[in-house]
Amino acid sequence: MWQEIAEVVTRSILISGTATLFAAFWSVPIAMMLTAKDSKFRVALLDVTNTLVGVPTVLVGLVLYLLFSRSGPLGFLGILYTPTSIVIGEAVLITPIIISLSALVLRETKAKVWEMAVSIGATERQASVTMVAESLPRLLMAILLGFNRAIGELGVALMLGGNIKGFTRVMTTAIALEVSKGEFELALTLGGILLLVTFTITAIVGKVGKVR
Repeated sequence: MWQEIAEVVTRSILISGTATLFAAFWSVPIAMMLTAKDSKFRVALLDVTNTLVGVPTVLVGLVLYLLFSRSGPLGFLGILYTPTSIVIGEAVLITPIIISLSALVLRETKAKVWEMAVSIGATERQASVTMVAESLPRLLMAILLGFNRAIGELGVALMLGGNIKGFTRVMTTAIALEVSKGEFELALTLGGILLLVTFTITAIVGKVGKVR
């Protein structure tokens, strides 16, 4: 039992961690672009991104399922019901969250740091580097919150991964399966570990938020 639990927990952390790294890779630069200059177009894009934060996970899972299924436009990739599809799904899911939070952080820092740097003679590039450096702790908070969202998500993992034992089964899908089987002891154990992981990340976010 404990070997299976360790395997599921490790897989969950690896999949969600990979998804978070990918999402952060493109989300932070997008947030920087959206906050670089004020324009109606960029404000509109940011409003759309903030709206997408609340999109139901099952909807994201359904859209990606249709794309990755054999009859879908990306069916030739053959990644449905693999860890890769879960990584992609979770990355897509948390992208609006990281963009939204990062844009908020960068906008606040820009008002305090970027304009001051430019006023004392720094180039726009130098001011941007300074702004990102000052924002790093809070940007890390945004990324960690994205990880928390990814690892606690069920819809995408179930629809795209299929909950295959030893391959795509993660903590949330395993909990759902064990509850349906009436194996509440294992479900509660996995639930406790999931809570421990999310509480640990939340505590780290709190500590990072105090680093200024």
